[in-house]
Amino acid sequence: MDFRQLRYFVAVAEELSFSQAARRLHVSQPPLSLQIKALEEELGSPLLTRTSRSVELTQAGALFLEQARRALAHLERAGEVVRQSALGETGEIRVAFTASVPMFEAFPRIVHAFRTDFPGVGVDLSHQSTGQQLRALAAKDIDVGFLRPSILFVAPPNIATVPLWTDRLMAALPQSHPLARRSAPLSMTDLADESFILFPRGLGCGLFDHVGVLASRAGFAPQVGQEAREGATIIGLVAAGMGISILPDTYMKTGIPGVAYRELDTPDAQSQVLLAYRSEDGSPLVQRFREAAVAVR
Repeated sequence: MDFRQLRYFVAVAEELSFSQAARRLHVSQPPLSLQIKALEEELGSPLLTRTSRSVELTQAGALFLEQARRALAHLERAGEVVRQSALGETGEIRVAFTASVPMFEAFPRIVHAFRTDFPGVGVDLSHQSTGQQLRALAAKDIDVGFLRPSILFVAPPNIATVPLWTDRLMAALPQSHPLARRSAPLSMTDLADESFILFPRGLGCGLFDHVGVLASRAGFAPQVGQEAREGATIIGLVAAGMGISILPDTYMKTGIPGVAYRELDTPDAQSQVLLAYRSEDGSPLVQRFREAAVAVR
């Protein structure tokens, strides 16, 4: 039994005429009759009662017609799913992002626009550090990442990136700190003796590496007095007087009181968010998401 025989049978059963079914299927009548006969022999039961003037369904034929229609509908649906997948209109895309990315106004608009344009696609979002995302991309555990790498970042050969947004790193200080009263930008050397509150280095955090580069170029290594995994936690600890930090100006949107933000007097304090994906990944879903991100940015 094959799907051609099912289509032939359904056409004859609906038309109750071999000649009309043959016209509908654009085939000649003899091969049509032979296929129906072969189907009946395989099933071991007549499906149609034929006379010189009419064709009628047997009881077995009426039951088989219902199942044949379902089978053909499933086949059509399967074909449609494959076609949609080839066009990037169905399936699932796994997207990771660093902690500060959702604070950019464009990020939720990217996700919303993509889900609106492709409602058949599931979007699996996860929070991961830059280093975690690079490892997950290499392991094919995610499809797209929003990275915030250090200024020394060079993408591996198998990873392609698209620049999305740029912001500035700022010194975050307790409002009572003497440096908070300065109106002019601070130099990194002004912070050499401070106790820093930073993201853990073990997370593969691009921001940790960026701060380390800025301090190294100023001739010191930052004294890390406290680590925290969340930007809001870092800001809260700064407000409590536990130390200072260096964070993207995006974090100023948290509005946590008791913290003063001051610019850094170095062009190296510019930070960038990149969209990353495997360069050999030809998935239509990844291409669609990349196009949506570029269109909204």
